[in-house]
Amino acid sequence: MRYNGRMDTNEKILAILAELYPDARPALRFGSAYELLVAVILSAQCTDERVNKVTEVLFREHNTPQSMLALSQEQLEKYIFSCGFYRNKAAHILSASRDILEKFGGEVPSTLEELRTLAGVGRKTANVVYSVAFGGDAIAVDTHVFRVANRLGLAEGKTPEQVEEGLMRAIPQSDWSKAHHWLIFHGRRVCRSQKPDCANCPLSPDCKFYGEHA
Repeated sequence: MRYNGRMDTNEKILAILAELYPDARPALRFGSAYELLVAVILSAQCTDERVNKVTEVLFREHNTPQSMLALSQEQLEKYIFSCGFYRNKAAHILSASRDILEKFGGEVPSTLEELRTLAGVGRKTANVVYSVAFGGDAIAVDTHVFRVANRLGLAEGKTPEQVEEGLMRAIPQSDWSKAHHWLIFHGRRVCRSQKPDCANCPLSPDCKFYGEHA
């Protein structure tokens, strides 16, 4: 991404993020849109590393809606127990799998609108699948994106939906998906929740949080 002419603050922030993380990509491992959907559901309040360990085992035999629905909720819970919130996550995975099978012929729908109709699939999950699996333009707001966007002043809001709307206004649509990964990487590596490394952050001169706390 290149910005020409005089940059405003948001453009400068985005240009720096693009330079810092040119190879930013999802850390979840998946081989299909369905596997990605399941992995994203599991990733709520859980590390991608843990999810990858769980799905490595789960997907050996249960990587389609049909094979997933061969499991009872209790059986699925045993697979995903270490991801936390396993009862809710198991219920969501099975509900989404049932909808995919019954409403979409066993194929994960490729539009954002249809993805959001799946039982057990929230807005963030739908946005990730639409963006990563189908190359759509969407910004998924997880805890890292929410925190970093607010701190930078790139998009401020008290809910993920408010931050998502702000980011969609602040970022060119063609960069929405890439910016999602830039913000995640920055949140993990520099702008951490408890101890942000402001002293070594190249965004500090333009950061709202740093300006208020320096």
